[in-house]
Formats: sequence, structure tokens, C-alpha cells
Amino acid sequence: MNTLASPVPPVLQVDRLTKRYRSGERLLTVVDDVSFSLGPGETCSVLGPSGSGKTTLLGLCAGLDRPTSGSVLLNGQHLGGLDQDRLAELRNRSVGFVFQTFQLVPTLTALENVMVPLELRGKPSRAWAVELLGRVGLEDRAHHYPVQLSGGEQQRVGLARAFVNRPRILFADEPTGNLDADTGETVIELLLEMNRDFGTMLLVVTHDLELSGKTRRILTLRGGRITSDRVPDSLRPPGQVPEQTLSGAARDSAAIESDPA
Repeated sequence: MNTLASPVPPVLQVDRLTKRYRSGERLLTVVDDVSFSLGPGETCSVLGPSGSGKTTLLGLCAGLDRPTSGSVLLNGQHLGGLDQDRLAELRNRSVGFVFQTFQLVPTLTALENVMVPLELRGKPSRAWAVELLGRVGLEDRAHHYPVQLSGGEQQRVGLARAFVNRPRILFADEPTGNLDADTGETVIELLLEMNRDFGTMLLVVTHDLELSGKTRRILTLRGGRITSDRVPDSLRPPGQVPEQTLSGAARDSAAIESDPA
């Protein structure tokens, strides 16, 4: 008897996600009818100008904000049906975060910062945290406080902390935004190397073309809408035409711009 293998379910599925804010008498649409999905181990970057809705989209995907409409399925859980306690539990169990501003606790050492997610789960493991600090080249800085670390070192502590719970999902918001080019390149290589080794799904918001060019997929966001969904040029086989998935509004806009009339 022939059997068909079941398709691998997505780790993240976003369906017609919309977020609006009221500003005085105006209703601002920041994320507009966005849909996409990412599977296990898939890496995806979100590009777009400032104000295009990138960080808002990331927050909605992580359950840090609630959408006006639409839905998010994260690691098999519909976020709309979870209260704040269950959302926090899901994030602590399955999600890692890397922030532009590092978000380290200033009164804790590098090692203690890495151990925070483990402490929250009631499963502290000093040895594992030390191992991860060694992985990012900071074993000799374990007992230094954030103020004693450079920006690049702080972000490497942030990487170790993000992976300490062995998450299925990693969300990164401008992870190289506060770093110089050389330091940013080091962080990019560490982020992608650790992501491969852990098999984590990665969604990263960035302006860094060096970083976006190394993810397997690039979504471009403009005016809160996805205008393109493509494979980076550096990863596309020679001669292959870029694939793009445009929203209806984006297709209409592209048709108007290309119309010689």
C-alpha cells in the first residue's frame, strides 16, 4: 500500500495579519493584510524603509502585540487564543530573541544574563550557559557586567542568551543596527552559524543587506504590505529568474508603473 508523507507543518504561519492604530481622528494601518509561512530551520529577513511596519510585524509574530485582524500560528499555537501568561510561557519555551539595543540586565554579569531564560524555566544550568559564552568567544568575559563590555560583546552575550533554551524559533530585530561594519559581520556569522547548528527558524528584521543576503528568503515590506518575496541573488542558481510573490495592491502598482501610457 502506498502512503504519502505528511507535509511538515509550518513553525510560523501568518494569515491576513493587519494592525491599525488610532492617532487622533486618524486610523493608521501599520501592517496591512500580510500572509506568509516559515518552516522548521528556514531563515527569512524582512527589509523595508523606516516606518514600513517591519518591527510591528515582528512583534505580532512573537505575540508581543495583538493584531487588529488576522491570525498567527506559532509552533502549533494560535496566539489569538492565549492569554498573557500562556504567551509568556510559549515564548520562554520555544522562542529566542535578539534585540538591536541588546536588552541585557545591567546589574547582572554576562553569565547571569545568559542564564536568565533558564532561571525563568526553573532549570538553571551554569555549565550550559558557560558553554554558550565560549561558543561566542566570551568565556573570559563571563563575570563582566554589560557596562564593561563593548557593543559587539554585548550582542554576543545576547546571542548566547537567545539560544540558551534551544528555541525552535528565533526573532531578531536589527541585530547589527548598533554595530560597526566589522563587528556586525562577526555577529552575522555567529548568528547564522548557531542558527544552522540549532536548526532554528529565523525571522530577522534588518536594514543590513549583508545579513539579508545570507538568509534563504527575503520579504520586502512597504506601507505595511509585502511587495516582494524572493531568494537572495547570492543564493540563487545561475540563470534562475528571481521568484516574487506580490500582494494584489503591489501587483496593481507594478502594472501601473510599467504601463507606458
